[in-house]
Amino acid sequence: MNCEAIHCPDTGTVRFAIYPDGFDGPRIIARISERALRERFGADADADEASLIGACQAHFGLIETQALANYAATPAVPVLLTPADFGRVDALAEAL
Repeated sequence: MNCEAIHCPDTGTVRFAIYPDGFDGPRIIARISERALRERFGADADADEASLIGACQAHFGLIETQALANYAATPAVPVLLTPADFGRVDALAEAL
């Protein structure tokens, strides 16, 4: 689990890489909204870059799992995770 998170304030997202076929396969760029990081993963409400990236890194297992699932379902569509992709984080954590 390697989180390559970069905050993109112009799009209101944090960008990160996923590797659907492992590290020897293609690298896919996915994004998670600042809103999802604040509402589901506890990033500060002021959208501070360090807080957003920290939330992404701290919860990357859940974020990566959802990004991979979204990519597998629709590989031709860019992966953009929103709060709706996560429901209750506690339920997701228990499922892993």
